[in-house]
Amino acid sequence: QVQLVESGGGLVQDGGSLRLSCAASVRFFSSYAMGWFRQAPGKEREFVAADNWSGRRSGYADSVEGRFFISRDNAKNAVYLQMNNLKPEDTAVYYCAARVSLNGDDWYEGGDSYDYWGQGTQVTVSS
Repeated sequence: QVQLVESGGGLVQDGGSLRLSCAASVRFFSSYAMGWFRQAPGKEREFVAADNWSGRRSGYADSVEGRFFISRDNAKNAVYLQMNNLKPEDTAVYYCAARVSLNGDDWYEGGDSYDYWGQGTQVTVSS
């Protein structure tokens, strides 16, 4: 069983930065590909960023490309999302997700690709 716990959310002004963390309670964390998703009120969950087991390969939604950066520390069983130049439209609950990596190079964009989810952390960007 994999447990994921997000932290680091909060209220920030337009243009500000936040760093989200996701701690994973799992053996062999390096066997897992990780992703970040978000859901705003009244909207469907959407992909934000993901990386492969090593963190050397990653992908981003167009809306966050160049502003958000995913990273991980396999020794600490953690994945991070550095969010810069935040905008009011980034306001959402942010979730991290995990799945066993079948191919070392792959990262996964689809939410249905993931087997484990955290409880989410609220990010609010004020204008």
